[in-house]
Amino acid sequence: MDTHADEPTRLPVAATEDDAPWLTAREQRFWRAHLEVSKLLEYQLGRELAQYDLAINDYEILVVLSESPDRRMRMTDLATATLQSKSRLSHQITRMENAGLVLRQECPGDRRGLFAQLTEEGWQTLRKAAPDHVRSVRAHFIDRLDDDQLDAMYQALAPIAEHLRGLRGKP
Repeated sequence: MDTHADEPTRLPVAATEDDAPWLTAREQRFWRAHLEVSKLLEYQLGRELAQYDLAINDYEILVVLSESPDRRMRMTDLATATLQSKSRLSHQITRMENAGLVLRQECPGDRRGLFAQLTEEGWQTLRKAAPDHVRSVRAHFIDRLDDDQLDAMYQALAPIAEHLRGLRGKP
């Protein structure tokens, strides 16, 4: 048992930063575990998607487009949905377009607006990758938790996600 669980961890800082709300050892341990799990999980899932010549961000875009009406979405909405800047998304869509997974289309009535459209090749790639991806999500995340832990994690994370979406101005 950690006898110092409630004592704040402090980095050497200037005296003017003494009022910072430092994390306790317990909070720091949890925060670092969260960061490590997030990074390791994304790395592992990305490695396993590589057999389909997909990065994790490519897969996310294919999924979002596949769930959209007519398998297409305005680029600005796609950037929001995937938490990417418009510039980063544009570069990624260019790579995915070159791979035949998506197409850009002009928006009728909006000369500056563009749609990203899932191609048939993109749809088939997603259909091939999805079963293995779901197995990976289960093996590396879902199946590591029992039902009570899954419920508790959802209850803990949902209000944080809602708070952060609110900061972005997105419900």
